[in-house]
Amino acid sequence: MNQPSNKIPFQTLSNHFLIAMPGLIDPNFSHAVIYICEHTQEGAMGLVVNHPLEIPLSQVFEQFEIDYSPGVGAQSLLSGGPVQTDRGFILHRPTGQKWESTQTISNDISLTASKDIIPDIARERGPHDLIIALGYSGWGPGQLEEELANNAWLTVPADADIVFNVPFDQRAGAAAAKIGIDLNQLLNETIRRNS
Repeated sequence: MNQPSNKIPFQTLSNHFLIAMPGLIDPNFSHAVIYICEHTQEGAMGLVVNHPLEIPLSQVFEQFEIDYSPGVGAQSLLSGGPVQTDRGFILHRPTGQKWESTQTISNDISLTASKDIIPDIARERGPHDLIIALGYSGWGPGQLEEELANNAWLTVPADADIVFNVPFDQRAGAAAAKIGIDLNQLLNETIRRNS
């Protein structure tokens, strides 16, 4: 006779935000909003979407010796996470164009990790809504689920407008507000509990 399984079915968090809870002390993820690009039983991969670097996109174009439109070059690169920080990842709205390694994550967001998109961005022939992150955030099998069980992250369904249109310093608050949470109030409660 088969025993009923107590195992909870796997639930993917692809196309969700992870918002760092106030108690998360890892400096890579302090106040972070991470867009989860992929989440399977083998692990997860995402990009921090609210930690700008003091590196303009123009430096990337100059490194590749590509002419670029001045307006495009002023955009800041982001720190996507502590893994492979020498590699670029581009989150963008789907355009119908295909680059070497473009993955559609949702109807509103695609991920491209190949260099062939860079000249198109420089000449404003690529996606208009985009962010470019150096590095990514990664979790091994069961690691993210353990962090969620320890209340390190708040999970929220993703919103492309927050990724592409909300100022960096307002993205955490805007994401939390989608599920009715005020991060300032959460922070104050955490401070009071730890005092």
